Parts: sequence; structure tokens; C-alpha cells
Amino acid sequence: MDRRTFNKLTGLAAIGALSKNVELGAEQTIAQKKIAADPGGQSAFPNEVVLEDEALLVAFDVNSGALTRLERTSTHWTIQRRPELGVSFRLLAPLPHRRENYVLGQKQRAVQVEKLSDHQVRLQWKDLLSEHGGVLPITFTVTATLRDGTLTFDSTLINDSSLAVETIDYPYLGDLNSSTRDTPMQSEHMWYGNLVSDELYPKFRNEKGYWGVDFPTKTIASKQSLFCLVQSPQEGIYVEMHDPNQPYLLEYTFEQHPGVIQSIDNSVPQKDEISGIPVHLEFRTCHFVFTQPHSTGKLVPIVLRCYSGDWHAGVDLYKQWRTTWFQKPHVADWVKDVNSWQQLQINAPEEDYTIPYRNLGKYVEECAKNGVGAIQLVGWNHGGQDRGDPSQDTDPGLGTWQELHDAIAQAQAKGVKIILFGKLNWADMTTTWFKKELYKYAATDPYDIPYQQGGYSYFTPTQLAGINNRRREVMDFLCPSYQAIATREFQKILNLGAAGWLFDEVCHHGPVEYSFSPNHGYAPPGYIYNGDLPMSRLLRTAADKVDPDFIFAGEGPQDWLMQYYPVSYFRINAGSRPVCRYIDSQAPLMVAVTGFDDREMLNLILLNRYMISYEPYNFKGHLTDFPLTLAYGKKIDALRRKYKTYLWDAEFRDTLGAEVISDGSHRHSVFITPTGKRAVVVVNEESKKSIAAKVNLLNPGRLVVATPEQPDAHSTSGTLRIPARSAAVVMEQ
Repeated sequence: MDRRTFNKLTGLAAIGALSKNVELGAEQTIAQKKIAADPGGQSAFPNEVVLEDEALLVAFDVNSGALTRLERTSTHWTIQRRPELGVSFRLLAPLPHRRENYVLGQKQRAVQVEKLSDHQVRLQWKDLLSEHGGVLPITFTVTATLRDGTLTFDSTLINDSSLAVETIDYPYLGDLNSSTRDTPMQSEHMWYGNLVSDELYPKFRNEKGYWGVDFPTKTIASKQSLFCLVQSPQEGIYVEMHDPNQPYLLEYTFEQHPGVIQSIDNSVPQKDEISGIPVHLEFRTCHFVFTQPHSTGKLVPIVLRCYSGDWHAGVDLYKQWRTTWFQKPHVADWVKDVNSWQQLQINAPEEDYTIPYRNLGKYVEECAKNGVGAIQLVGWNHGGQDRGDPSQDTDPGLGTWQELHDAIAQAQAKGVKIILFGKLNWADMTTTWFKKELYKYAATDPYDIPYQQGGYSYFTPTQLAGINNRRREVMDFLCPSYQAIATREFQKILNLGAAGWLFDEVCHHGPVEYSFSPNHGYAPPGYIYNGDLPMSRLLRTAADKVDPDFIFAGEGPQDWLMQYYPVSYFRINAGSRPVCRYIDSQAPLMVAVTGFDDREMLNLILLNRYMISYEPYNFKGHLTDFPLTLAYGKKIDALRRKYKTYLWDAEFRDTLGAEVISDGSHRHSVFITPTGKRAVVVVNEESKKSIAAKVNLLNPGRLVVATPEQPDAHSTSGTLRIPARSAAVVMEQ
């Protein structure tokens, strides 16, 4: 039976035949023997072993080991509804002549399904039948633990076969259900400073291409987020990769069977079957373990919990776990205070040489005059922005090393910090250095071909058409030789005397997940994101020898990287949700402002306690090029300085803790001071009309209101009139 036929038959009768009526012979499983000896451990459903507490119930089939039922008992949400659609696991062990060689859990018999205690079950499968390679001497063992509503899966793979096991899907829900037919579901995860949402039900959009999968599929990678939420309006499921060091890639995978009703809007059938085929949503965590022949691998634990409420409640669970491992970084005092930056590009790969080093002074003067505390200097290194990487040499076309060094010193003497933009994760393939040496340290694919990142287009019609882009290979951060090179290049930034650096594109490695190069100083394949933290430690150690206050900033670093890159620079839009700010009220988070009267963006920056990065002409102009934006930004920062206790030093609660009602479109956020006083920021999103807004707080004290235009606070009942494109702050005294 081929894969497609098997998948199509995973319905009520077929699954029952494959997962429950496996021939057992005369020998009983360990689980059956235990149930016979202890009738009290038997489920009301036949042939199940059950763990249950006040929050969750999880059941496993004693024959197949499949997870057959999962219920949130406190709210009666049946998450895994149909036992016959239960699945144990899936494993990929490619053959030399046929890569698609799966071990399907539906075709395996568990040799152990044993209830160790009221809290734990052990499951084990041995001598696994693969689809095209016969029986493989592989043992897969799982311990499932349920304590206080937290379900944890700890797994070990013993691979005694001659094949590498590339992936294991476990745990595996074969029938993920919303609480009712009419209740929508969506996935939520962190990425690039925001909380990203994707609909799961009642519509499901395929992300993998019709040519690549049998069923509509979407995945969320652990390299973006250590957790995934399955969110309905009133409750959700929190799923966590329980290891912030990320030894390998994990994908949260959703697969809609058999497909959608029609392809215009991707609606899912809202019934149990269509055309005689079962309708069900699969959810599994796919571990890219690459366990080599005759070796043992331990899978990262997977944690599953349910919660009541919206995404805030789900992220609260992540925040609880985060406190156990997140090491708070040292941050210079000036960054902790209210401050704003300018991003300024002085050269690009088409050799425009816009601003020589000796001319930086006029930009510094503008910043000092307008209260802007730092310049993120882009394109200062040889070749300009996105050329010449990873070199951090100065560019003769812009001036001498001494001229840049002196310009930095002069700027910082005037109170304007210089932050040098840099990249270490790429190598420009057009350079002599790359052709002679750096190619040795590039990440390669399984066919020994180096991965490439396409580079970027700048200014000229030729490059904007993508004809002469500086293409780049992806450097292997796990390679000790390249780590040494990167550290030497970073030392050049330190030698220039800058106050910090911003690692652009720190959040990704282009198309690379694993490097398969055989000569990089470790046994391949290596998960390249597993090199991020070691590289960060090397660079931070080098910086601390020069100045512990040296700032590490990055473009949208993932949360675990903010232990080393505490200043996070990213871009937002009207739909962005401030998950990083909700996780850490005091983290220095910075957002770009590019419009010439960009009040809407500045209001969001006030709303979510972001730092301002002024970027006229897409970071190629003077601050004074957009006077309307600059004037309003200065008012916002002045307001935050005046009411620093409420708007800067307070705990950010997003929308929690206050209700705001208005006669138009608005947004609000809540801050709580260390003494428990509350502030509510209300933004009028209407572009042409004022709104009447009412702020409701539980048991409020005396209330005052201030605005960027009228910063002196005056008493209010909580009922406000807010002009178009403006904001107001209600504070409790």
C-alpha cells in the first residue's frame, strides 16, 4: 500500500483496523498485564491507559501506543476527539535508493504501554516496520507525564540500524478539534518582535505548495518561536519546545485532511467526513534529529498546557518558563532611559559614497540639537551596506580609518552615541577574500553544494532589476575556524571606539537550517541556529574586555538571543501585536519611523513603549527632512520623560486591566507603576475625525489626563475627546 492510499484510508474503519486490531498473538503487552493485575487502572474506554488530573485527560491505546483522547476536563474541550484517528508517531529513515521511507506509527505495535504511576505512562516501540526498508532495529521510548495540568513528553531514540533517522513526529494528534463546530481556531507564534497569527479553522490555507504535499499543510519553526499557541476566542493550547538552547530544529506542523471544500477561500468541511473520507486536522511536533546509524538520541521535551483567555494567557505560560533560564543582560544606563535614534546610511554596494566620514558632524549636530541620542551608522564598512561582508574594514571611498575613529569620538563627546551596523553571517561571493578563503567555512547542503542568500538591490536600475546583486554564501556559525574569523572582524568595530553595534539580520541564516560540511570541526549535520548563542558569547566576551557598557543590538533577535542582544530593532504595522513588550516591559525595543507626517506610527510607539528610530528617506536623509514627524516624535519623548514613572518605568500590560469604549476606531494599552498606579494610553486611529472615548478602570483613584500636545496634566473623569491621529494618557494618582 503506497503512502497516498494509506493516508486516504486513515478514516474511521481504516484507523480502527490499523491502530486497534493489530495481531497480538499469544503474548500480552506489559500494559495489558498491568491492567489485568490492577483493574482500577483501566479506562472506561476499552484498551486504553489514562492519565487524568483536574485540568487534563490523556489516553493511549494499549496496542498501538497511539494518543487516542485528549480532553481539557475543566472546560470540557475535547481536543483529540475520535480515538480511531489517534496516531502514535511517524519517523523518516531514508534509504540509499529511496528517500521517502517512513515508519508509520499506525503500522506498529507497542511493546510497552505501562502506567508507571498516577502521573506517568511509558510507551515503547521496537523493531520498527518501515514502508520500503523492512524491519529496522530501532527502539523509540516515550515517558508521558501529567502533573498539575502540564503534559510533558520525554523521548529517546536508539538507532541500531544502518540508516540515519532524519525526523520524528511526536507527540502526534490525529484529530485536533475546536471546542465546537462554530468556534474558530488560529495558531500564534513569535517572530520579528511581533505575534504572528494564522487561521486553522474554519479556513485553512496551504503554505507548502500544491506540488509538495497531499494535504494542506503549514508549519511554524522553533528557530522563530520556542512556543506555539492554538488559540480559540476563550481558551487555547500552549505547546513548548522545552530547551532554549535549541539543539535541533523543531516544527509545529498542522495538516488538514483530506483538504478544503473549495480553493477560493480555503474553507474546511464542518462535518466528520466528506465524500466518504474523514475530515480531521492533524497536529504534530516534528523533530529534525538526524540521529546517525548505531547511535542514541534524546529528543527535546515537548510541553503541552491549556489555558483560559486570549494570547496573553498563553504567553504568560511562556513567561513563567522563561524566568527559569533567561539571563538578564547588562544594559548601559543611557539605553535604559527614554532615548531615540537615527538610522543613517552613508554608502551602498553601488558605490554612492553619499556621506564621507568627515561629513558626519552635521548629522551629529542635528541629533544633538533635537534630543536624538544615537546614530545607527549603516554602510560605513568596506563596500557599503550588504557588500563585502563579513569584513568590518573601513572604506577608502569614505575616508580613512582615523577619520571615522575621530568622527565617532567627536560625536560621542557631544552626547550622540555611534552604533555601527554590521553583519557576520554572510560572505560576499564577489570578494577576493571569499574566493581564496571564506568559501571553506560556508554552510553546505546534503549534496555538498554551498547554500546562497541572494543579496539585496540598491539604487541603480541594473541592481534594482537583480542583475548585478552581490550574492552571498551563508557562513557556518558552528565552525570554530569561522567563529575565530568573526571574532577578529568584530574586534575592528570595538577598535573604532563606537558605543555599540547592531547586528543586522541576526535573526536568520537565510535558507540554511543545517550545514552538512564534513570539514568544519564537528560531526555533520549541524543545526546552524545552535551556533548563535556560542557566537554571541564569544563576541560579548570580546566587548566586555573593552567596555561592559558596549551595546549589542540586533534586527528582531529571537527572544533567547535577547540575553545577548537586548536592544531589538524591528518594524511594525497597524496589525502588529507587542508580544516582546508584553514579555519584558523594560527591554529596549526600537521601531522605525519613515513617514513625513508619521503620527500613526509614533502613536503606536507611545502605545507600546518603543524607542524611536528616525529614518527619513528610508534612512538616507537628515532629521530635518521630515519636520512634522520629528516635531511629534519629540513631543512623545518629552511626554514620556515627564511621566516616566507611568510610561517608561512601569509594567506593560497591553490591553489588560482597562476597558476603553469609543465612538470610533481606537487602541489602548495599560501600564502599572511599581506602586500599583495605572496609566492608560488611548490612540485615536481615525484619520479625519475626533473621537469620544471612555476609560473604565476597576476602583480608580483620582484621574488626570495629558497629551503630547498638552503635556500638563489636568483632572478627568475618564471621558475624553481625542483629536484625529492623536493620543491621550489617563493616569491614576
